[in-house]
Amino acid sequence: MRIADSQRFACLDKSLACVRVTLCDIRSQHFASARLHNTSPKTLTQQQPRAYRHTKIIATLGPATQSSEQLEKLIQSGVDVVRLNMAHGTGQWARDMVARIREVSAQTSRHVAVMMDIKGPEIRTGPVDTPITLNIGDDVFLQTGKEPPSEVQLTGRSDAPFHCVTVNYPDLGRDIQLDAIVLVDSGLLRLRVKSKDESGVLCEVLTPGTLGSRRHINLPGVEVALPALTEKDFRDVEDGIAAGIDFVALSFVRRGEDVRVLRKLLLKLGSTARIIAKIEEHAGVANMVEIIDESDAIMVARGDLGIEIDYHRLPLIQSQLVDVCQQKGKPVIIATHLLESMIVSPMPTRAEISDVSNAVREQADAVMLSGETTTGAYPIESVQVMANIIESIEPSVSSDLNSQIKLHEPKAKMLRSAAVLAQDLERSGIVVFTRSGFLAYVLAALRPRGVPIFAFTDRGDTFRQCLLPWGVEPFLIDFSSNPEETIAGALATLKESGWVATEDWLVVITNALADDKIIDSMQLRQVRKVSKQKA
Repeated sequence: MRIADSQRFACLDKSLACVRVTLCDIRSQHFASARLHNTSPKTLTQQQPRAYRHTKIIATLGPATQSSEQLEKLIQSGVDVVRLNMAHGTGQWARDMVARIREVSAQTSRHVAVMMDIKGPEIRTGPVDTPITLNIGDDVFLQTGKEPPSEVQLTGRSDAPFHCVTVNYPDLGRDIQLDAIVLVDSGLLRLRVKSKDESGVLCEVLTPGTLGSRRHINLPGVEVALPALTEKDFRDVEDGIAAGIDFVALSFVRRGEDVRVLRKLLLKLGSTARIIAKIEEHAGVANMVEIIDESDAIMVARGDLGIEIDYHRLPLIQSQLVDVCQQKGKPVIIATHLLESMIVSPMPTRAEISDVSNAVREQADAVMLSGETTTGAYPIESVQVMANIIESIEPSVSSDLNSQIKLHEPKAKMLRSAAVLAQDLERSGIVVFTRSGFLAYVLAALRPRGVPIFAFTDRGDTFRQCLLPWGVEPFLIDFSSNPEETIAGALATLKESGWVATEDWLVVITNALADDKIIDSMQLRQVRKVSKQKA
């Protein structure tokens, strides 16, 4: 359980225009931990209105934050999920970081989930001895095999300067069409295909720049025949599972089958880790429905996605992905460039503030920081700024429940009734007991704003996996064979940790015994002056 003994306050330096960030480190801080200035945890229910941070924060670990000291600050600042980017890490590094995260979490009494983001299949240029300066009109040969440019390629080139660089995708010449655009180094270099054969592709430089070693290549509109997982991905997943990761983010997902490949691997290795599919290229957008159906959550990876599709369509695609995820009841993460300027600046741009605000208004489950917390100069401030924006914007979001979600199971429909009742009670919350996390995830998808979703479980993996979905506050307790004792213990835990006060009403979803049969029930419980019972 993420319980803190006292409030901690952190202030940004005076250079941040004297902007003060008050951090209430109560219990778990998932909803900004009822971020009320100078308020004791025990008096939360005496305030009007209660303020919760529903939107979760994901931060990527890197040189700027991977020390125990920085990691503690990161966790105390309000991070809910820590991301390990395996594009820049080894399996041993992942093992070391997961162990360190668990150790620091235990010391601070505030647990976070761990997401391993595996690199996935990428098309990259090979090494170059020295960076190559490219000018408009230059010829660049992308060599896909061991053989040098063929006679056909050489006779087809112009009198412009000629450069040759290897590429790790042997089928490039087969998959790409003449006059197609090749984007190199996040789109900084634009090339046009002039000719191609089995030895490679001859391109004309359209935008000038410098080409270094192992630069990423994007092929807009081209469906490439790459495997879902590379050999490195297999090794990284094995190391991550051994370390105890909670989520695996799969890069460059193009179809539902890609997710199924990873699912089979996780099942084979006996892992309960949930799969987050990253949508970051045109095929993933085209197949978004089947990918969302197969996945446990979705990440809108706007970096590569903004290169692969027309950039002006990116906001529309983001909204579409959020909408489909809400229809399907799947968590959705908005990632990349949210506070990019804070890598070097102590304050975000006004455009970045609006960008984060838009993600909150769309009611995404989580927002993610990348370079801001890996190599940035202001990693802790970035988390604090993110939390402040969320705290300011969430009260302006409509309190209407998610009307897009399609609920099929009777128990799921009962949860909608519980959400309506809890909102009508105004100062209430919903208590669920779950081993799989199903109830918590459905309630989160319903989006009952202003209502904390208290998810009690006796499974450590489920506890951590409930740290991702919108508005869920998980607790790890022992379940009793007597349901009444379990409920009493849960309510006592909420009271002791300051989430509720005596005489508060809570909507409780639990099993009940009727005529020797176990039935699902929705109960209205009032918090009493009782000591916590042993479960």
